[in-house]
Amino acid sequence: MNVLDQLKGRFGNAMPEGAATAADRAAFEKAVRPAGDPKFGDYQANGCMALAKSTGKKPRDLAAEIASAVDLAPIAGPPEVAGPGFLNVRLNDAFIAGALGDLLADGRHGLVPPRQARTVVVDFSSPNVAKPMHVGHLRSTVIGDSLARILAAAGHTVVRDNHLGDWGSQFGMILWGWKNARDEANYTEDPVGELARLYRLVNDRIDAGDAALKEATRQETAKLHAGDPENRALWNQFMPHCLGALQAIYDRMGVKFDVQLGESFYDNQLAAVVEDLEKKGLAVESEGAIVVFVEGVEAPFIVRKSDGAFTYATTDLATIQYRAATWKPDQVLYVVDARQGDHFKLLFEIARRWGYDAINLEHVAFGTILGNDRRPFKTRKGDVVGLESLLDEATAEALKVVQENSPDLDPEEQRRVAVIVGMGAIKYADLCQNRISDYVFDWSKMMAMNGNTGTYLQYAYARTQSIFRKGGTTAEAIRAVRPAILVDHPVERAIGLKLLRLPEAIDLAVAELKPNIITDYLFDLAQAFSTFFEECPVLRAESPERRDSRLALCALTGFTLKFGAGLLGIDMVDRM
Repeated sequence: MNVLDQLKGRFGNAMPEGAATAADRAAFEKAVRPAGDPKFGDYQANGCMALAKSTGKKPRDLAAEIASAVDLAPIAGPPEVAGPGFLNVRLNDAFIAGALGDLLADGRHGLVPPRQARTVVVDFSSPNVAKPMHVGHLRSTVIGDSLARILAAAGHTVVRDNHLGDWGSQFGMILWGWKNARDEANYTEDPVGELARLYRLVNDRIDAGDAALKEATRQETAKLHAGDPENRALWNQFMPHCLGALQAIYDRMGVKFDVQLGESFYDNQLAAVVEDLEKKGLAVESEGAIVVFVEGVEAPFIVRKSDGAFTYATTDLATIQYRAATWKPDQVLYVVDARQGDHFKLLFEIARRWGYDAINLEHVAFGTILGNDRRPFKTRKGDVVGLESLLDEATAEALKVVQENSPDLDPEEQRRVAVIVGMGAIKYADLCQNRISDYVFDWSKMMAMNGNTGTYLQYAYARTQSIFRKGGTTAEAIRAVRPAILVDHPVERAIGLKLLRLPEAIDLAVAELKPNIITDYLFDLAQAFSTFFEECPVLRAESPERRDSRLALCALTGFTLKFGAGLLGIDMVDRM
C-alpha cells in the first residue's frame, strides 16, 4: 500500500466541486508530500495557496473547507489547518500498526502493480569490447542496472540491453596494430591485454599527429565493414576473448543483461535506414554526405559520410527501429555520460520525425567520477583506472574493515564478506549521488561504518540478524507467527512509519529515474533502526508482547533493507 497515493486521492476528491480544473487537481495532489519536520505531522498538503488563485478564495479559508470535506479515515484523523493554508496530517497509530502487520504477512514490501505498466528498454554500460573496462564505465553500469531493478520492482516490463561497441574505429586501430606490431607471446598469455596495448600504441601515435596512420586505420575499418576475409577472420578471432573479459567483470558485479547486441548486429540494416530517411524527405545530400538537418542546430546529423561509410548515429537510428519492432517499448532509457547530451537531443528529434514519436526516448545523463584533485579519476601514472583493478582494491579495502570488526570469523568467511562489502561500497558511493553531479572517489568515506555508505547499510542489516541469533529465532519464523505490532513508543512509531514509505520511494525513483532516492530512503531507515536499537531493548523488553512486537519491527527492517539494497545491486551479509 502506498500511503502517499492514498492521501493524494483523498485530498483530490475533497477539492471544491467545479472550482478547479483537472490541472489544478493534479497540482494539488502533487503538493501532498511527507512532512519535512515531525512537528508538522507525518504528511502535509501544501497546495491551497496555489489553488486559491484559481478559486478566488483565501488560502486559509480554502484549507479549512478542504479539511472539513476530506475523509482520511481510517488512515488519519481530520487534517490540521496551519499557517497561511497548510494542512498537516498525522496517521492513526492503529492504522500504522495494522499496515505493518499486513506488511509482515504478505512479503511484497507494500508494492502493488502500477496503474499503467510500461515496457522499458534500459540501454546501459555499452563498452567498446576491444578494450578492458575502466572506471568511466562504472557509472553507466551501476546506474543502469539499478534503474532496471527499480523499474522491474515497480511492476514494469524491463529489457536490459548492452549496446556494445564492437564495430567502430577502435577495431581499425587494433587490426593495424595486429598486422604491424603484435606480440604473439603476450597475446597467448593475455589476449585482451595485448589487444588493449595495440590500441593504446596506435591511438597514441594518431593523437601525436600521425595522419598517415590515421588513414591506414580508417582503411582497415572500411575493409572490415566491407567483408574483407582477413579482417573478418581476425574480428571473429578477437571477439570471444573480448566478450569473455567483459562477462567476467559483469559476473563480479552481479550485472545481467537480457540482450547484448553490438554495433555489428545492425550493420546490414544501415543502408535501408538511410534510404528510408531519404524517401521520407528527412535526409539530403550535402557536400557528398547524406545528412539530416535539424532546425536551430548548425551542424547536420551525418548518417552516411562522403566516402560511403555509415556513422554511429546511423546505428543509433537502426537500433531504435529494431527495438520498436522487437519489444514495442513505451520508453527507452539511454544511461550515458552527460557529455553526449547534444547527440541524443538530435537523435531523439530525428527519430520522432522519422515516425517513432510514440516512444518516450530519454537520455539518463550522469556526471564524472573525480579524484581528490577534482579532476577525472586516474592512476598516479595518469592512466584511466581499470575497472577490474578498482574492484580488486575495493575487496582489499573491505577486508581490512571486516578483519577489524569481525576478527572471530575464519579467514575464508572474511574474504567472502569482503567481496560483498567492497562491491557494495563502490556501488553505493556512486548511486547515493544525484546522478547529474560529479563526485569525488574517496576510499575512506565509502568504507566508513557510519554515515551514508553501503557499509553502514550492510552493518545495520547485520545488526538485525545478530538480534535474531541471540534470540534463538529467525526473521522468517517471526513472519510466520505474525505477532501484533505496537507503535505507542515514539521511536517504534518512527521506524514503523519509515517502513511503510518504501513504495513511495520506489515510485519517486521511477518518476525521476534517480537511484539516490532509494539510497536516501535506506539511509534514513538505517538511522531510524540505529535509534530504535539504542532506545528500545528487544530481547529484554518489558513484556513478551513488546518483545515480539520489536522482533517483528527488526524483521521488517531486515527484509526492507535487504530488498532495498537489492534494488541497488547490493548484497547483504549476516555478519560483518
